[in-house]
Amino acid sequence: MLLHIPGLFNREEVLRIREALEKTDWADGKITAGYQSAKAKHNLQLPEAHPLAKEIGTAMLERLWSNPRFMSAALPHKVFPPLINCYREGGSFGFHIDNAVRQPRGSVERVRTDLSSTLFFSDPEDYDGGELEIQDTYGMQRVKLAAGDLVLYPGTSLHRVNPVTRGARYAAFFWTQSLVREDSQRALLFEMDNAIQQLTADVPEHPSLLQLTGTYHNLLRRWVEV
Repeated sequence: MLLHIPGLFNREEVLRIREALEKTDWADGKITAGYQSAKAKHNLQLPEAHPLAKEIGTAMLERLWSNPRFMSAALPHKVFPPLINCYREGGSFGFHIDNAVRQPRGSVERVRTDLSSTLFFSDPEDYDGGELEIQDTYGMQRVKLAAGDLVLYPGTSLHRVNPVTRGARYAAFFWTQSLVREDSQRALLFEMDNAIQQLTADVPEHPSLLQLTGTYHNLLRRWVEV
């Protein structure tokens, strides 16, 4: 399942974040890449402990945790703290699959990367190229969203960032370990949750709502891992 979550940050917030990113010092993006990924990764990144990365990451997670669409789709259990990257002219990241397990620096906690997320801080007209291409059972998807928007997709997907040929592409990315490991099961629960919410708005007294809600929670109980 690939999901677009719009407007996580508004225009004024995006401009402040991008101004701060343009003024900061960057490191080689290979610092968090695995052995194979490092061969294909050509970008810049803020170190995990960088104060600006922590500030942006904390704000992102606070908003996502209050975003019903993200919570329903991801069913988050644990999150690898968001990282911030930059692709300038010539920057790219070839096709790869993310490491199955990530461990934040200085933490004993490990996170299984069930879901990947990218939040854009540059608008499409700010740069040429730089599309996030995601290949999965739903085919090849090319993603280039407005600044402030986020895309959520399975961590099992083969994906890449196309070369940037003009301008700069600023973004944040992170991984989520879901309460439900399988993408197909999460997608079913997400669709059912959306249907229940729509029925609740349209026919709040319908007797089937109780049964549907009970079925949702019984499926969640069957599939959840804690």
